[in-house]
Amino acid sequence: MKIKYSRLFCLMLSLTILVIICFWPADNTVSAFEMEIQSKAALLMEAHTGDILFARNEHEKLFPASVTKIMTLLLALEELNTGDITLEDEVPISGKASSMGGSQLFLSAGDVVELESLLIGITVGSGNDAAVAVAEYMAGSEEAFVERMNKRAVELGMKNTNFINCTGLHHDEHYSTAYDVALMSRELINYPRFFSWSKIWMDENFLEGIIKSGKVYLSNTNRLIRYYQDCDGIKTGFTRESGHSIAASAQRKDTRFIAVVLNAPSSDIRYEEAKNLLNFGFANYYTILLAGKKEKVSRLPVEKGCRREVDVVTSDILSLLVKKGEEPQYTTEVVLPKKLGAPLSLENKVGIMKVMQGDKVLKEVELEVTQEVERASLVQLLRRYMEVWLKFGR
Repeated sequence: MKIKYSRLFCLMLSLTILVIICFWPADNTVSAFEMEIQSKAALLMEAHTGDILFARNEHEKLFPASVTKIMTLLLALEELNTGDITLEDEVPISGKASSMGGSQLFLSAGDVVELESLLIGITVGSGNDAAVAVAEYMAGSEEAFVERMNKRAVELGMKNTNFINCTGLHHDEHYSTAYDVALMSRELINYPRFFSWSKIWMDENFLEGIIKSGKVYLSNTNRLIRYYQDCDGIKTGFTRESGHSIAASAQRKDTRFIAVVLNAPSSDIRYEEAKNLLNFGFANYYTILLAGKKEKVSRLPVEKGCRREVDVVTSDILSLLVKKGEEPQYTTEVVLPKKLGAPLSLENKVGIMKVMQGDKVLKEVELEVTQEVERASLVQLLRRYMEVWLKFGR
């Protein structure tokens, strides 16, 4: 009898375990995705939300090689956006810039090249000489430009990055991480102009008739631009000390992923692992775009301002990452005062737009004004009071 009870107990225990295995909720965390990574570090980020779907050694300090040039390009695009420099600017090539080793455009001292051509050469051909020339043009010296790079890295939250140069040529104190590379990549792709450069596959006569060396056979260092669907960037890197690295980006509809692979043992492994990360993202997730960057949300009155009303817009994209097969449950909520008080600057954050799931805040973005509003003068205020009084009198 004891044997029968023992067998019955074992049978019931086995059935219980089977039921738990079959019906236990699937794990949606990164650990549910098992992929062999031979590189020292790897990360997959959804670009709009910043959500991380896979990470391994993402905060380990490693040599980034020419992936460094993402920051070089970012600073240039930011200054282009403010109008401090233009694409047509003529950039003189110094002796230092022309003497850079590694990947280069074979620029000579005394050459004068348009800024856009140099930025294309950095993006597509990873030209070290072009990177130094741009750095010197923008900041006066590479050293001063590197100070800007490190300052911008801090602003972006890149806590484990230190730049020594603008090229990524090896230095023991020049390092970054997969996570930090994703952060600066995410910022770079806010500038659509970048993609007009990054998707160039080949130019056999680049800079022909412009530089002393004749012309450059320019070919894209990023193989995925040609061989992975919808890949449009971002940057590869290699030195003997760093191994093979890449920050790759691809967008399908509203969903964009950034895959970072650092210090792969070979070029082929670098591309294969980046491709696998992107495949995992597109196969399992999609993005719901709720508001674009600088999208108008409201128009509010400004009390005692030289302008009576001002538009309120989102400071960034607001989107939600959803796992395929799941029904998204969310609401949006805009938190704004009924009116604003002058003075107002462009840095003023006047409200918040939230994505809610019940009482839980899933995502949020700050709201800002589109124009600076100074305090109205006494004459303006008196005139307004008179207008109100006259209308009331009617």
